[in-house]
Amino acid sequence: MDKTALAGALGSPAAFGQSQFALTRGNAFEAKVKADGGAELLRLVRTHLDPGAEPAERAAVPDLSAIGPEGRTARTALALREAVEAGGWALFDHPMLALEVAGSPAFLEPDAVVVHPDGSWTVVEIKSFPMLDGSADPAKVGAATRQAAVYVLALEEVAARLTPAPRVRHDVLLVCPKDFANLPTAAAVDVRKQRAVTARQLARLTRVQDIADALPAGTCFAPDLPKEQLTAAVDAVPATYAPECLSACELAFHCRQRSRAADEVTALGRAARAELGGLSTVEEVLSAARGESGDPADPAVAALRRAAALRAEALSGTREAVCP
Repeated sequence: MDKTALAGALGSPAAFGQSQFALTRGNAFEAKVKADGGAELLRLVRTHLDPGAEPAERAAVPDLSAIGPEGRTARTALALREAVEAGGWALFDHPMLALEVAGSPAFLEPDAVVVHPDGSWTVVEIKSFPMLDGSADPAKVGAATRQAAVYVLALEEVAARLTPAPRVRHDVLLVCPKDFANLPTAAAVDVRKQRAVTARQLARLTRVQDIADALPAGTCFAPDLPKEQLTAAVDAVPATYAPECLSACELAFHCRQRSRAADEVTALGRAARAELGGLSTVEEVLSAARGESGDPADPAVAALRRAAALRAEALSGTREAVCP
């Protein structure tokens, strides 16, 4: 479904995304990195990941155009096999990969994939945030690493269908502008940890079909439905809101409203929710802190009452100091 249109129809439109200036700057930098048949990009790959390979003076750049995401995915898989058989360097510009997520295919489009002369494959992520003195914003690097790990998983599924299976490198190449210039620089990033975490998360996901089977008959998410009917359909799907959702999900503002209306502590963040144990609403938390409910032997309840006592003591001391 179009979650952006769905959020707008619910009255809680998504308010995140890159600015047009950031998109234009990012596209211009990517075009610079891939200019001249990707000569600079291939040089960076060889320098940081494969210094013993032959110089990447000439590289194949396969045509990956096809009809629809399924067609592009099949064309990418065929071109990867042909590149391995041909040997030498090959640059895949925006290939299309598929990864099963909760029983349904998700189509992914990495910035680039490079085939090495030994037949191994490398994922390349091109970002417009700068590397200053050889380092970049850790939060942005972390997000790029997690994104690249998903591409590695999808590439491994393609490789597994070939005989012999090519090696998908777990060191991806992150390409960014150097300092405050628009010159590309790069660093190798090991994504094995992020890949393992993502694989475990995917394995634990509830299948989409199982979620659909649990919904009331006739449930529909078409954005042109009356708002009351659409809200009821969305509310039929369980959701656990957390502030982190605001940067990743188009329906986050709707879920935040629902979470606040239900007085759920998840609106305060997953860390707070984990600390509060079985207390699931803000009113339960306040009641336990006031000593009106809750088991005193519960560590969360005991901590809340201790915190409430310290707060009362601190406020009392403040009042005495101000108004002796």
